[in-house]
Amino acid sequence: MLEYQNLFNRVQVHTTVPDPGVPIEQSNWVRQLPPSFNRLLGIIGDAQIGPIYLGFTGVASLVFGFLAFEIIGLNMWASVGWDPVQFIRQLPWLALEPPSPAYGLSLPPLQKGGWWLMAGFFLTVSIMLWWVRVYRRARALGLGTHLAWAFASAIFLYLTLGFIRPVLMGSWGEAVPFGIFPHLDWTAAFSIRYGNLFYNPFHMLSIAFLYGSTLLFAMHGATILATSRLGAEREIEQITDRGTGAERAQLFWRWTMGWNATMESIHRWCWWFAFLVTFTGAIGILLTGTVVDNWYLWAVKHGVAPSYPATINITPEKMQDLRGQYQGASPQAFPVPVVPAPRIVVPPADSTAPVQLLVPAGAAPRTDSVRKNP
Repeated sequence: MLEYQNLFNRVQVHTTVPDPGVPIEQSNWVRQLPPSFNRLLGIIGDAQIGPIYLGFTGVASLVFGFLAFEIIGLNMWASVGWDPVQFIRQLPWLALEPPSPAYGLSLPPLQKGGWWLMAGFFLTVSIMLWWVRVYRRARALGLGTHLAWAFASAIFLYLTLGFIRPVLMGSWGEAVPFGIFPHLDWTAAFSIRYGNLFYNPFHMLSIAFLYGSTLLFAMHGATILATSRLGAEREIEQITDRGTGAERAQLFWRWTMGWNATMESIHRWCWWFAFLVTFTGAIGILLTGTVVDNWYLWAVKHGVAPSYPATINITPEKMQDLRGQYQGASPQAFPVPVVPAPRIVVPPADSTAPVQLLVPAGAAPRTDSVRKNP
């Protein structure tokens, strides 16, 4: 028996002539990129490409974004002596670092963090212009602005990390460097410095919303795919009809969990969970260092985490024993055992025994003997 499966493929339906879209108000900017069809793209989405509308904000956003990208890339390339091979090999480890904390919020020289400030400015302008573009396109098409405000939540996290918190802390050095591994190293060091971000309640909420978002999207996506042969992807049309794929999907979850979301409310759930991932994360970052200096101690104080008792009590005498035999070695060199000086044993005055020279292990032995003067 044939069974309709659509997990890895889908039926591509399109017209002979590409759809130009709904009419919009005429202006100096027009839709560009003549529309066409692409079968490969139709496997993962709509087969039609274009037209695209950039407008002033779209073009300006791309220009500022390109400037930021060039500044970051050229500084990384310069850090390896303009060697293209080393640039490609070390790219994940290269970084454009923020200014030193010694500069505070002042404008440092270009080579001391000024390039970072310039790249951050251009990148921020690019992102903000793109947000304006998203908002204006939604309004021009008569849509709600849900996407723009979800994007704003991610921008809030970006601004918190690179602008708002550094300003509150009084130093650009508190910001995140540009780079793949360097920004991950910054995250690890940031967590250690402030007592482990896992004890930050807003970090906990952010992770909960992140996992919740993946769960909700997986549940909803699987539900629609499982009922698409019944037309459930036309969710709005099937909300009020009985016997449709949408109703069967809701019955499945009601029978499985005892309760179900509606075809309209599930999208609101997904939107809020995704929105709160970055929003609560930004609040957690904003409070770190400005309000709370150590999240572990804060968690112990408020009963979130236990206080771990000291399991090893080291006395000052024991600490001296633990210093080891290499304490006299230079810290810049490989530790070398320090050999004690030879010890002279002098016999009593009425003794005729010679004076003994005790040579410690590792020292060069002496073949002569020292006798006491008569």
